Amino acid sequence: MLKQLSVFSGNANRPLAEEICQCIGAPLGAAKVGHFSDGECFVEIGENVRGVNCFLVQPTSPPVNHNVMELLVMIDALKRASAGSIIAIIPYFGYARQDRKVKPRTPISAKLVADLITAAGANRVLSVDLHAGQIQGFFNVPFDHLFALPVMIEYMRERFHNDEVVIVSPDAGGVERARAYSKRLKSALAIIDKRREAANVSEVMNVIGNVDGKTALLLDDLIDTAGTLTNAARALKEKGARHVVAVATHGVLSGPAIGRIDESPLEEVIITNSIPLNERAQQCAKIKVLSLGKLLADAIKRIYHGDSISSLFE
Repeated sequence: MLKQLSVFSGNANRPLAEEICQCIGAPLGAAKVGHFSDGECFVEIGENVRGVNCFLVQPTSPPVNHNVMELLVMIDALKRASAGSIIAIIPYFGYARQDRKVKPRTPISAKLVADLITAAGANRVLSVDLHAGQIQGFFNVPFDHLFALPVMIEYMRERFHNDEVVIVSPDAGGVERARAYSKRLKSALAIIDKRREAANVSEVMNVIGNVDGKTALLLDDLIDTAGTLTNAARALKEKGARHVVAVATHGVLSGPAIGRIDESPLEEVIITNSIPLNERAQQCAKIKVLSLGKLLADAIKRIYHGDSISSLFE
């Protein structure tokens, strides 16, 4: 057990926080996190944290606004309890898709959330597979950007070791991520060319690369309504892919996502536990969940000891 280190959790993903604590060998910090009848968040830290390095695990997943506010209130509570340092562990960073102005008179909400977290009192932030890497620059405190790649690669090598695999990026923006996986698996690379007509609506136009007779692993950072991945899966099947599997770090799975996945050619959807599965997702036989617990625990120990984070991915 590491002394002068405490891990706290909001209500967004307590099972992940408990798993992290098991890997670290420290109990989950005592904190009462609730809300008043009108919806206001209320937090009470139940132990002495004066001078203690506090790690707060709270993804800003659905319900996004509630979990963001819960994160901010917990940071403030730790700050006012004289915590030595406050490190916000945000496995899934909500509002990440609003990282730039796409039209006139629209906000850059990712920057606003970053400012709120910093103003609340966080000394450091850690997140996993940001939708846009430049969000790190929105923070005026140190930011550690982790990747689920080690967890995913280990499973892929066991699951598809006998298959001829091709890593497929569902859009041009994800090519760098897909190339990193392709390099480590020593596999081919393909790209989906699509045209987005409106938010959460996509139309697949073409498949660039050879997928005929191969196991196509569709790689993305998150799955929201699943429109992009299911349309891409159909296009890959039409091009002759033998098997189509979706791989994504964050399973938001909102709206019609589960219905689309059930009706699609996708044979498996591999995600992590950065976000707890909703009730419908838990009943979906196609979904496979991998754990980030050990990866995050290793990162926490490295931050605590002042060791390198980047060495986790070498």
